[in-house]
Amino acid sequence: MGDAIFSRRNGVLPLKNLYLCSVKTNEDKIHEVLRRYWGYTSFRSIQETIIRDIMEGRDTLALMPTGGGKSLTYQVPTLASEGLCVVITPLIALMKDQVDRLRKLGIPAVAIHSGLSPRQIDIGLDNAAYGDVKFLYVSPERLFTEAFRLRVQRMPVSLIAVDEAHCISQWGYDFRPSYLQIARLRELLPDVPVLALTASATDKVADDIMTRLKFREKHLLRSSFSRPNLSYAVRHTDDKNEQLLRLVNNVPGAGIVYMRTREGTEQIAELLKEKGIPATCYHGGMAHTERTLRQEEWISGKVRVMVATNAFGMGIDKQDVRFVVHYTPCDSLESYYQEAGRAGRDGKRAYALLLISSDDPERIVKRFDKEFPPLNQVKDIYDSICNYLQLPVGDGEMTSYMFNIHDFCSREHLYSGTVISALKLLQQNDYLTYTDAEEHPARIMFTVSRDELYRLRVEKEDLDTIIRILLRLYNGIFTEFRPINEGEIATWSGYTVEKVKERLKRLWMLRVIRYIPSNRSPMIFFNRERMDRNNLYISPETYRLRRELMEERFENMLRYAQNEERCRSQIIEEYFGDHSAQPCGVCDICLAHRREQKRRQAAAPSADEELLTRIMEYLRQEPSDPRSLAAAFRCPPERVARLLKNALREGKITTLEDGKLKIIE
Repeated sequence: MGDAIFSRRNGVLPLKNLYLCSVKTNEDKIHEVLRRYWGYTSFRSIQETIIRDIMEGRDTLALMPTGGGKSLTYQVPTLASEGLCVVITPLIALMKDQVDRLRKLGIPAVAIHSGLSPRQIDIGLDNAAYGDVKFLYVSPERLFTEAFRLRVQRMPVSLIAVDEAHCISQWGYDFRPSYLQIARLRELLPDVPVLALTASATDKVADDIMTRLKFREKHLLRSSFSRPNLSYAVRHTDDKNEQLLRLVNNVPGAGIVYMRTREGTEQIAELLKEKGIPATCYHGGMAHTERTLRQEEWISGKVRVMVATNAFGMGIDKQDVRFVVHYTPCDSLESYYQEAGRAGRDGKRAYALLLISSDDPERIVKRFDKEFPPLNQVKDIYDSICNYLQLPVGDGEMTSYMFNIHDFCSREHLYSGTVISALKLLQQNDYLTYTDAEEHPARIMFTVSRDELYRLRVEKEDLDTIIRILLRLYNGIFTEFRPINEGEIATWSGYTVEKVKERLKRLWMLRVIRYIPSNRSPMIFFNRERMDRNNLYISPETYRLRRELMEERFENMLRYAQNEERCRSQIIEEYFGDHSAQPCGVCDICLAHRREQKRRQAAAPSADEELLTRIMEYLRQEPSDPRSLAAAFRCPPERVARLLKNALREGKITTLEDGKLKIIE
């Protein structure tokens, strides 16, 4: 690729030419980058302000809602400058998505995360240190591995971008100790500015983020959290299905219905289909190919309504979603705002409906009890997970394992919410990092040496063929698990992919290889070696703080749902620190206030009627001329003249010979 992003034939200059156009101002450069790679002529909201401040070297915390274009705020200044940007994010799916998008634009980018082999990580870091990489995406737990620490000091880093920055705050809803390592990264790169990004942070969290990232000066830029086209509404009902069907039938267009359980998604999708509404469901228990198919059907418009758990939505950019329904309350206003905000991104009217039943608060309390197990049970779960992964005491530091949480919970007879809560507590105490389900390629490793393999006589010729292809295509498979492509092996062998999988399984049964088929599974990354249960320390303060924060967030969610007086959009905006927020005029509360105001106006006498009544009472006492009447009631003569003219026409008053007016009894 050399120095060029695109060839000169495509009309794009080499990267170095863009950097060295010193006659151009920063403003010229960033607008040129925006037009060249994204085709836009102007920035949205506070994007340009953020970019200018970053290019001036200012540490910046930017609060921008989901869908607000956060990625451009670090991509544009990096492309308009020399050097590369280190992007820290805990979301592996987001890393892969961003890297794919940048590469499609011809922009060199790599991602380093726990799903890669040591060899893949080394290659990626070397490319960033010695190649022409512009963006290095890295998960926080990788920041202070020796491999990263040694390479990063050799990289021409111009910017550190911290995505999901609320994870560094102990007051944030997803605190992760690994994020605390970012401050140490600043010590290695003292002159590099930091851009911290989050979609949701209260004033307390925002201040903590800037402190922990060692900002040279506090600098916060907050985008508006107002969505003037989005109408928020809450319905209190014990017949949620009836309310759901009413909205779906009355609001045309695509929508999302969020459910808490997998079973719920399937049941509601079936209900909608029975009513003639094209619907499908989506949850983490489905095969990757099935989820991808259902997602594409919904995005293309073949299916109107997607019924899903909160696993659905990350990276989805469907502009014409007309409604989002939450069948049950979210755990926090942060989650609710992000999920509801997937409606109406095209700027047209859209609806966010929350359904609350009389027993929802009670069921939430019971769920809290399940999701906050006693500390001894957290230790039991840690031990059980390590045994499930066959990890001995004293081993496993800086290693990652695929973890089928549903299989684990089934074997151990545990509620998944309890296990996830235990994992988060272990994560907050820096023992491990738990990541959501990701697509993982098939992996193999030979369990016999190369010499033993040559001496081994495999009876079936088709198995020998597979072995020869594996040796030809992949290096390092005698010393570590190596990702393989079953489709590539099928092409070389002439077998179908299914037959390749069958033969790999047979070699596994013959103990020639260890084989992990391609799968989609969460992962656990061990930040330190497995601890003996007696040495495992879970801070009671961490436990208490996490529970208190969860309860406080849900109480805010519940107050939002139970509110019947204040604008819902205003409540959300103030929660995120915008204390100048104004009523939206389109939520259910604002509409109810407007209807009530109209009712009162219709029932009350008009100001003109009231004034005419007072004038008539005055004339009943004695006749008077219009000038004296205007003076008596301290109002414009034109208004008095208009009312008197109407009264004369209607025969309520008459004019005397001296010009005075008299009431007709």
